[in-house]
Amino acid sequence: MLALTKALADRQDRIRNNDKGFTLIELLVVVIIIGILAAIAIPIFLGQQNQAKDSAIKSDLANAKVTYVSQLVDTPNTVPTAANLTAKGWVPSTTPSTLTITSAGTPAQFCLAMTSTSTGTPSFGVTEAGGVAKGTCAAGVFTAVAP
Repeated sequence: MLALTKALADRQDRIRNNDKGFTLIELLVVVIIIGILAAIAIPIFLGQQNQAKDSAIKSDLANAKVTYVSQLVDTPNTVPTAANLTAKGWVPSTTPSTLTITSAGTPAQFCLAMTSTSTGTPSFGVTEAGGVAKGTCAAGVFTAVAP
């Protein structure tokens, strides 16, 4: 009986000493949890990036409007170009950036438009009478779109 107990104790010691790592099931559970967290976090992160790009376009348009009006004060009868605005100190924060300037009759009636680099849409615009909004400019007239 003593030999049997000693053999059983030796076997339990070997089992205890060999249990040094994780089982395959434990590792798979951890990988699955990490995958689920990544599946949740990545789309949220990408959405935040697109919102930041849209905000940069809106800021660029607001600054372009200020620069446009400043250029109008210097040359009242000339429609300023993007090059004029750049020479006046307007620097877009996004590259590439395409500022579209349209005028309706007089240089004082204008619409500035830029397209977001996040997805190519939406397009944002600003006029002499309003702030930055989602929409398009054509012939100096701003057409808003639903948000």
